[in-house]
Amino acid sequence: MRQATIGLIGGMSWESSAEYYRIINREMNRRLGGVHSAQCLMYSLDFEEIKRLQHEGDWDRLATEMKAAAVRLERGGADFIVLCTNTMHRLADAISASVSIPLLHIADPTAGRIKAAGLERIGLLGTAFTMEQDFYKGRLHEHHGLEVIVPDEDDRRIVHEIIYKELVLGQIRPESRQAYRAIIACLIERGAQAVILGCTEIMMLVSDEDSAVPLFDTTTIHALAAVDWALKPTKGL
Repeated sequence: MRQATIGLIGGMSWESSAEYYRIINREMNRRLGGVHSAQCLMYSLDFEEIKRLQHEGDWDRLATEMKAAAVRLERGGADFIVLCTNTMHRLADAISASVSIPLLHIADPTAGRIKAAGLERIGLLGTAFTMEQDFYKGRLHEHHGLEVIVPDEDDRRIVHEIIYKELVLGQIRPESRQAYRAIIACLIERGAQAVILGCTEIMMLVSDEDSAVPLFDTTTIHALAAVDWALKPTKGL
């Protein structure tokens, strides 16, 4: 079976990008057997620079970096783009406009899983950019009809700081897991039927046992959707 070549924009952080690579290759082997693995390219950025530009609000410079990465992958032979981060999907339209190959948007397969489960009111955890700005919540609502709940201001700060001060460094702390459990419980009290782990590092910290409602891990969902696209090149391309 011919595989489409997956183009991965990674390094945001490399910890979650490594999970993408592991999940994609493991799933490809599970489906095809033998010693099959995924046909893919990865362009990995230096997250220190990306983090600085994010917190300075220099999204124009970030768009330039993301578009350049996508162009490199297309020139290298990628058939579609997978952006291995939730937050940088703020620039999804700019990335898509820079290349002739499609971008597999992380929110779309996530919403598909949620709707397939018959759920409509969803909590969202992620960076402050993802929780507070409309590029992610808006897509979930406008394209997929989902109602999105985010934590209150203090809890958003906690979620954000744990991501940037611990998870992107691969640090997993029991007290941070407890903090996330409490924040998830608050979202459930406010009516969340499930919670989106809307940062690709969060899956390293919490799992289904930390929540009374389903958790939708965007890293795994996105990576598995990339395998779907790679094995069915005409689907969505």
